[in-house]
Amino acid sequence: MERMQGEGEVDHLERPSPLTDKERLMIQDSWAKVYENCDHVGVAILIRLFVNFPSAKQYFSQFKDIQDPELLEQNSQLRKHARRVMNALNTLVGSLDNAEKVASLLELLGKAHALRHKVEPVYFKIVSGVILEVLGEEFPQVVTPEVGAAWTKVLATVYCGISAVYEEVGWTKVPASTG
Repeated sequence: MERMQGEGEVDHLERPSPLTDKERLMIQDSWAKVYENCDHVGVAILIRLFVNFPSAKQYFSQFKDIQDPELLEQNSQLRKHARRVMNALNTLVGSLDNAEKVASLLELLGKAHALRHKVEPVYFKIVSGVILEVLGEEFPQVVTPEVGAAWTKVLATVYCGISAVYEEVGWTKVPASTG
């Protein structure tokens, strides 16, 4: 049975406050350590996403029918997408002091996922939670509660920015369902 995050669990992702300089530096410092393990972390994030939220696999024809997490982990297409996710996060983190660049990145991601891939926006909320979980588990000395709170703000900004792009392109809201 698939777990879906209820609206109440992720309300903190819907109203981000701006990052302070200290938070931005904490995110960039923690990310430098995370990104050293780019491939491992990216794959761990996607495997966790697909194990906990199997409906997310529907958007990936190359591996949507693979059930075994070990086989998923070995799949070259999954590994390639994991690298793209990590590189997008790397660009985002490197651009946190440039609001225009962040907005441009989120516009590109939002349009691609809404128009080309037809991904429901709720999956950005879901993957944000998965990223927070994986970073906290894989890097507990680096992603302290204070650093985790800063990451929550960044991921909330990502979700809100991408949601705004979805609205701009006329995406019809589909309520999050539990299944």
